[in-house]
Amino acid sequence: MLGSIRVQTAVISIALLVISIVGSVGTAHAQEYDKAVPAFPNIFAPYEAREVPKPNFVNSMRLNQMVRDGKLMLSLDDALALALENNLDLVIARYNRPIADTDILRTKSGANVRGVNTGIVQGTPGGGVGGIGNTGAGGGGAGGTSAAAGGAGTGTGGLVSSTLGVGPVIDSYDPAFVSTLGIQHANTPQSNTIVAGVPALLQNTTTGNFGYQQGFPTGTLFNVTFNNSRVTSNSVRTTLVPQLNSNFLIQFRQHLLTGLGVQSNRRFMVIAKNNREIVDVAFRQQVIFTTTQVQNLYWNLVSAYEDVQAKQRTVSLAQQLETNNRRQVEVGTLAAIEVVNAQAQVATANQALIASQINLQLQQVLMKNAITRNESDPVLASAAVIPTDRMQLPSVEAVVPTQDLVNEALQRRTEIITSRIDLSNRQVSKSAARNALRPTLDLVANYGGTGLSGVTNPFFAVSGNTLPPTPQNGGYWDALSSLGSSPNYYVGFNLSIPILNRSAQADQIRSELEYRQAEVRLQQIQNTIAIDVRNAQYAVQQNRAQVEAAQKAREYAVQNLDAEQKKLAQGITTTYNVTQTLSNLAIAESNLVNAMTAYEQSRVQLDVVTGRTLDSLGIDLGDAETGVVTKMPHVQNVVPAEKAAQPVAPAAGGATPQNQ
Repeated sequence: MLGSIRVQTAVISIALLVISIVGSVGTAHAQEYDKAVPAFPNIFAPYEAREVPKPNFVNSMRLNQMVRDGKLMLSLDDALALALENNLDLVIARYNRPIADTDILRTKSGANVRGVNTGIVQGTPGGGVGGIGNTGAGGGGAGGTSAAAGGAGTGTGGLVSSTLGVGPVIDSYDPAFVSTLGIQHANTPQSNTIVAGVPALLQNTTTGNFGYQQGFPTGTLFNVTFNNSRVTSNSVRTTLVPQLNSNFLIQFRQHLLTGLGVQSNRRFMVIAKNNREIVDVAFRQQVIFTTTQVQNLYWNLVSAYEDVQAKQRTVSLAQQLETNNRRQVEVGTLAAIEVVNAQAQVATANQALIASQINLQLQQVLMKNAITRNESDPVLASAAVIPTDRMQLPSVEAVVPTQDLVNEALQRRTEIITSRIDLSNRQVSKSAARNALRPTLDLVANYGGTGLSGVTNPFFAVSGNTLPPTPQNGGYWDALSSLGSSPNYYVGFNLSIPILNRSAQADQIRSELEYRQAEVRLQQIQNTIAIDVRNAQYAVQQNRAQVEAAQKAREYAVQNLDAEQKKLAQGITTTYNVTQTLSNLAIAESNLVNAMTAYEQSRVQLDVVTGRTLDSLGIDLGDAETGVVTKMPHVQNVVPAEKAAQPVAPAAGGATPQNQ
């Protein structure tokens, strides 16, 4: 049966690999949210909305293959693979990456970053996270439910903004084309006829103005305007009717103090790219968190399952004791009250069994929630989750020097990486804040020309000593050709000096303070990691010792129960003593189950604090990013249930403990 399961698993993996390759070919371009839509060949494409595919709430095919005879036969490796494919925390976290890409695209235009949630999504209950019905801790929004490096803090008045991104104002790097096209008719009554020569001035104006503007990371602003007009009127004082005007102006501005330099003007791009790296690291942390949670859920499920089996064995022993007492009462070798005592023990054992079964059902629900996208399938909803793996206590615990583990954690832990990237962002902002302290001094220059043409007004009336105009019959091209004959130019400086400069001073010193604060925070994280590693290592050693002690305690409880049963058969003890030893055995078995669970979870936690969870589990981060597992995880020191060491059952007059 195990061979057929392995074949089915291999077939599923190959099918999923083919689907992922085909899907990646079709959607690779659509997921490039850090790049603008090209304007060619469709010039309207940059102005059309881009659609994002709806989320897929269909469970992966792997899940259906594991349901057999109404039961979900689940190994730990399968649970991890299903979580990578279906866990909604991971689905939510995957959206943070394209969201961060949109910030990169946005900052290419010179705009500020909007930010992205990089906290851990904790929407899956169980495994040490939240409570039943809890949707996750409050925090940074839909994409993250815990605090992240460089994120906003909370103050007495609400959210507190940091100085990330502070600095001089940045021009738009996206070219802008502006145009004004229009026709205007004006009828203006005149108070006298000297100026226009008519009592009411009628004018028709046709305008065609065009402009182009673009900023550059060097602090340069380039602007070109090209204006055109055609004016006709009934004025007898106007020489040209129609009058054709055309002019152009090329303007240039360069920051010389504040806003000078590529580093300051590209700070949003640098921060956006660093944030993208933080998102990548944060997603890795999310995968570690989710897989750790699933492991804890699995061992909780195993613990609940074995606890039910232990309680069933206790019930069987109590029932066998009751049966033996009835036989002895029937032959007159035992008082009738001993049957009542045995019945009380059966009732107590059944009560403990019911509580254990309810806990098992809860653990099954939590596990199904963690490895599925939805439970709308009635077969899946009603299927009992049966864990097929068991814990294995290594014969020898690997001893690694604590300092080596600490050094490994300092290299691997995602908190260290994100904090260092955050420091890089704050260094960029700190430099920009210093740049913003300077006065504003700009070099400005422009060059332009004006052209005029038209047709001589046949109704022109000479006033006073004004000479009659020279007859003209020019068109628009004549106005264009004369643009260079009347040049205009200007070169100068614009200077603005804030007298107190208090706002810039506050931002600059705050950026320095926040940078120093981040440095201390990084050191604190390093210190905390060292403590976490030591505590995790101590926990593994302590929990292993507890497992060994619990194993011996169960062996002693089994021996004591055998001895008391033999004494009862010989009439030299009472049923009360037997029921006491039976209760002691039940407690010993529960303690052993709990000790094994605590030991396995402490090993999981040691991998977490040292940052080697993904390596230990053999998880491919690329599979987690796509949500399609092509390489199965593999958990070490885990054996199938049928190969695990079974507890030795005490002899109880031929009673055989029943297993679920």
